[in-house]
Amino acid sequence: MKGRWEDWVAIVAGVAAAISWIWTGMLGIGMATLLILGVLTVLAAVISITRPGLIATEAVIFVLGVLMFISPWVLAFTGTMAAAWTAWIAGAVIAVMGLVGMPLANTVHRRAAPR
Repeated sequence: MKGRWEDWVAIVAGVAAAISWIWTGMLGIGMATLLILGVLTVLAAVISITRPGLIATEAVIFVLGVLMFISPWVLAFTGTMAAAWTAWIAGAVIAVMGLVGMPLANTVHRRAAPR
């Protein structure tokens, strides 16, 4: 199991967000948002694992986490508490993992760059 731990945590949070419609019972724009942002998070984290020196993927993971976190307010599904809490928790976890991964990716990037 290679890769940095924060990328694996982002994958787990992305998968949880993507399939959250199963336990939240939510359909419509909220479900589609969590599904799309969850799948994009998983994709970005897998790219980050396979290309550890790419700083951009960590920034993308951070942005996806922020978008997921604000989505209940922006798309007005705060009334569906299970879906909103899923978005807030998964979004916060994903955003933090993106922030944690940026310095580590920068270190790998600097080591790989020719001097």
